[in-house]
Amino acid sequence: ANQKVYGTFKSRLQPYGLTPMQGLVLHALYEEEGLSAGELGKRLSLDSATLSGVLDRMAESGWITKTAVSADRRVLNIQLTGKSQNCREKFVKDTEALNQEILSIFSTEERLLLMRMLKDLRK
Repeated sequence: ANQKVYGTFKSRLQPYGLTPMQGLVLHALYEEEGLSAGELGKRLSLDSATLSGVLDRMAESGWITKTAVSADRRVLNIQLTGKSQNCREKFVKDTEALNQEILSIFSTEERLLLMRMLKDLRK
């Protein structure tokens, strides 16, 4: 099941040139721009080594910029670029439609249970 969902996300993100992990990062930044890399890692439950590589590739391809905070140069703020802002509406619409498509196989009760379990996992 995981491979099928991953494969579906991968194919839907291919037109954007993003991996599923990069898509998750972009979606998190659409929800709250200007997060530090540390905050973003906590939000997505990613370790700093994994996130660092993802952010480097996204910066290289023009999706984000990484700016050191003047008070502490080790802290990076992650900002959206014009490229990511320009496709924001379509990207969010596409990913939300994909989420609904995947969730449509579940009953209402199953969806609520799944959402509750996912929230519990994030704690």
